[in-house]
Amino acid sequence: MPDNPVRCIVVDDEPLAVDLVADYLHRTPGMQVVLKTTHVLDALHTVQQGGADLLFLDIQMPELTGIQFMKIVRNACAVILTTAYAEYALEGYEYDVVDYLLKPVTF
Repeated sequence: MPDNPVRCIVVDDEPLAVDLVADYLHRTPGMQVVLKTTHVLDALHTVQQGGADLLFLDIQMPELTGIQFMKIVRNACAVILTTAYAEYALEGYEYDVVDYLLKPVTF
């Protein structure tokens, strides 16, 4: 692993989606999964503490939507949105997301 891997968080309310994206990251050199969770508030705490460089974020979650999450953390880390809903792409880019992945996500 490189000296300074990209610290990644994967957050989605679907456990299988979390595991899938985390598996892809484990297989990608230079990426380190520091948190994989179905609890968006856990991810929020980690980002606010400066514990992540890149966040893989679902939009539709019960406690807090991905859009609400991005409004709270502003530019604390880079964000890649992962969602089944293409209609959120434009709004996501208003928050300077790095990328927008439509589910099902493939390697």
